[in-house]
Amino acid sequence: MPRVPVHTRAVFFDAVGTLLFPEPSAPTVYADVAQRYGLQLAPSDVRSRFITAYRVEEAADVATQWVTSEEREHERWHRIVTQTLTGVSDPEACYRDLFDHFARPAAWRVAPDATEVFAALQSRGLVLGMGSNYDARLWLVLAGFPELAALADRVVISAAVGVRKPGTGFFQTVARIANCEPNEVLFVGDDLNNDYVGATTARMHAILLDPRGDHTHIPHRITKLSELLT
Repeated sequence: MPRVPVHTRAVFFDAVGTLLFPEPSAPTVYADVAQRYGLQLAPSDVRSRFITAYRVEEAADVATQWVTSEEREHERWHRIVTQTLTGVSDPEACYRDLFDHFARPAAWRVAPDATEVFAALQSRGLVLGMGSNYDARLWLVLAGFPELAALADRVVISAAVGVRKPGTGFFQTVARIANCEPNEVLFVGDDLNNDYVGATTARMHAILLDPRGDHTHIPHRITKLSELLT
């Protein structure tokens, strides 16, 4: 079976964890910023705290059926950061430093095979786009990466849409922006629930980016983006 189904007209990619990666890693950045505010934490401890705080906010989003906004995303990240870095001398300043950090292109790197994949898919006449659980900061990040310009005309951001992945409303917006029926869109992402399950529930095709082989039970998965072209 081809990686990209023959009737596909559009391919949309998740952002963080699929095309964009924090550099250095998020736990390292959090630990460095925390140290500036008097809290010594190893990146591994940051990661453990972060996961706990993140899951609390995920549960809150489930309860509201994934409704979001710019205000909600600011609130969400404020809670995640302050809970993760409990003990810093100035929680508000620490939060602002981290929130602003991840709005900068210099905080990120792009998947090395992204440019090759975009060019090959466009040569097949496919429409390309991006669908992300992020906020307006994503526009600032994208502006710093000309290699992502192929997607810039069709970027769907949850805070602007009003619903986060895996909410069906998010993927309905993706189909509308792509000017396609849902079953003509292929969604590629690294999160099993948000990207793969969310897209398939919305009647899209989906491929899971699974570089570590954590989800071998998923039939449609790749370990790197370039495998879309095989």
